[in-house]
Amino acid sequence: MNAITTEPLLWGDKRFHTWNYEMRRQFGEKVFKVMLDAGFTCPNRDGKIATGGCTFCSARGSGDFAGRRRDDLVTQFNTIRDRQHQKWPDAKYIGYFQAYTNTYAPVDELREYYEVILQQPGVVGLSIATRPDCLPDDVVEYLAELNERTYLWVEMGLQTIHESTSTLINRAHDTQCYTEAVAKLRKHNIRTCAHIIYGLPQETDDMMIETGKAVAAMDVQGIKIHLLHLMRKTPMVKQYEAGLLRFLEQDEYIKLIVDTLELLPPEMIVHRLTGDAPRDLLIGPMWSLKKWEVLNAIDAELKRRDTWQGKLWTPASPAGQL
Repeated sequence: MNAITTEPLLWGDKRFHTWNYEMRRQFGEKVFKVMLDAGFTCPNRDGKIATGGCTFCSARGSGDFAGRRRDDLVTQFNTIRDRQHQKWPDAKYIGYFQAYTNTYAPVDELREYYEVILQQPGVVGLSIATRPDCLPDDVVEYLAELNERTYLWVEMGLQTIHESTSTLINRAHDTQCYTEAVAKLRKHNIRTCAHIIYGLPQETDDMMIETGKAVAAMDVQGIKIHLLHLMRKTPMVKQYEAGLLRFLEQDEYIKLIVDTLELLPPEMIVHRLTGDAPRDLLIGPMWSLKKWEVLNAIDAELKRRDTWQGKLWTPASPAGQL
């Protein structure tokens, strides 16, 4: 592909490589994620690495829309699946181990959790959210085995490449740890999705774009861009009260997203361009509750600027192939 293209790239009717487009390409029909809480904790909470957790992380370990922890995984799966079916009556499923750190257990335990979901009718794959410092060799070997027999993604929170921000949010791993984890996974051709957050404390627009550029150059196959949501009862509330955090405006966020999309390789799948937070927990920004308004505004800005994912991408450091 040329360094800069002149004709718009389209994925269906979108100017970026959407998750929905990719699932229909892979499986020929709608596929949605079924969010699960397998009862894990996190080494950034239990003291193994740090305590307190990331300052933005909710009490449910970013699994606020996952199944109820007190229910077994099959019950959770059926409940969330049926709820999603109200929106999409005909679909297949990816079991999404979302809450907390989903490789933070012995392999035998992980095998028990993952395999029971793979056995559910209609499941075509798994997506496993984890930390880059929770991928010991035996876990990676098991993930490699899974990758040979199902459609697998491993999702990891980078959030930012800036170590000053990492300290503020108590991420408790550095960026080198992240890139090394990506390399371990890609050695086995495991699809990897990087999570980043725009709007973190004291980050400028330029800093956020630098994180986007860094992800564009990584050997990752997917990206989730989250808008920072400040939620009640999270450690970040104190940072907000201390004046360390400014909420992004909607127009500012949309510009950041479009600027980032231009820099991403066309092959990189965009799993998400904004996020959700429970209304009763959200402190701000409140405009984020109008999710479809935000997504429509991103589409409109791409069209207004006559731009698209990869327009400014250069292949010097291409993302890994699917």
